[in-house]
This record gives sequence, structure tokens and C-alpha cells, in this order.
Amino acid sequence: MSLSRRTAAEFLGTFWLVLGGCGSAVLAAAYPGLGIGFLGVALAFGLAMLTMAYAVGHISGAHFNPAVTIGLLAGGRFPARDVLPYLLAQVGGAIVAAGIIYTIASGAAGFTVTDGFASNGYGAHSPGGYSLFASLVAEIVLTFGFVMVVLGATDLRAPIGFAPIAIGLALTLVHLIGIPVTNVSVNPARSTGPALFVGGWALSQLWLFWLAPLLGGALAGVLYPLLVGARPTRAVAVPRSTV
Repeated sequence: MSLSRRTAAEFLGTFWLVLGGCGSAVLAAAYPGLGIGFLGVALAFGLAMLTMAYAVGHISGAHFNPAVTIGLLAGGRFPARDVLPYLLAQVGGAIVAAGIIYTIASGAAGFTVTDGFASNGYGAHSPGGYSLFASLVAEIVLTFGFVMVVLGATDLRAPIGFAPIAIGLALTLVHLIGIPVTNVSVNPARSTGPALFVGGWALSQLWLFWLAPLLGGALAGVLYPLLVGARPTRAVAVPRSTV
């Protein structure tokens, strides 16, 4: 599969992930009397990941996340030459999705991005008031766990055809744990899209939501082969054309 088609799939998949996850947080989480709350937002992220992984995973590997791409690189399961194009496609998809959410949300009277716009934050901008250090630890550990699931679910020794389900459920679990801490990133592209619209504090804190997920993803990529041994993988992690 050509790089252009794979990056287009990454753009589309990340767009869907951010539209589904952040869109549910902005538009539906606190809707009067019918809001979906933390549980609904967590499920939205997981379902968006699951559905698009099945839709385009055979094209691009369904990373939709710079931390996953870096984790696969660190684990020797993704070529370094394709990392930058994948990251650019992922961030681009997230920004466009955030723009669509902003356009829709702006149609309601009283909407303002000062309420957060699903941005990730720590300290005064953490939903639960968690400190920078607590947020850093949470993002590293949750990303590590998520990328370990990605690596394990796409290993040839895992049951065939179920990887998107495991990965989608893992992302749901990550959000159930971490929404009160940082609104959950584990994905620098997901963090970048909303932050660009909020500006100010969201941009000034964005560094953490690049640093911590990339560290967590790289750590998983290094440790997984040490734990189970290096083996070939299926297309959900890396398209066959790049193995």
C-alpha cells in the first residue's frame, strides 16, 4: 500500500477518533438531563477507535496516535522513514476534527471554549485538580498500558481478528481511569487539535501531552519484545507492505 494511501487512512482515522471522543465530551457529556458523562465519553473514544480500526486498519495499521507510532518504531515494528508522515497525518486529522466540533458547538447560544473544549490539562485545568506530577505519571502509565495492548493484540500469537476490539476496550478503560486527572490524552494529536482552539493555558500545557504519551509509548515498544520475544505482526499494527 502506498504511503499516500496509508497517511490518508491515518488522517481519516484520527479525525474520526477526535470527532467521536472529543465531540462527545463537548456536545453530549453535560447535556441537561441527558448527558452521557464520563462513562459515555470513555465509550465514545473506545468505539471510535474500534470502528475505524476495522475500517482502515488494513490500509495504514490504524495507529491514529503518535504514541502508538513511536511505540511501534521503538519495538522494531514500524520503519523510521514513515514516522514523520504518519505524525503529520494524525495531527492534521485531529485539527480538522476539532474545527468541525468547534463549528457545530458554536451553533449553540452561550458556547465558549473557555469551558475547556475537551482540552487536556493539569493543576487548575485538571478536572479533578491533579498536580503536574500526578498528571505526568498518569499519562505515562496509561499510554504505556494502552500501547502494550496494541502490541500484544496485534502479535501473531494473539487470536486473529479481535485486535480492534481489545484496543478499543483498552482505550475505553484508559479514559475511565484518567478523565478526572487530565481529561486523558495518551495521544498527542488528540491533545493538539482542541488546544489550538482554546489557546492560552491549553497551549502552554500541551508539552506534557506530547512528552508523557511519547515516553509511555516508547517504553512499551522497548519492553514488549523483551517480555514476549520479537515476532512478526499483523496488519492492524503495521501494514504488511512495511513489514
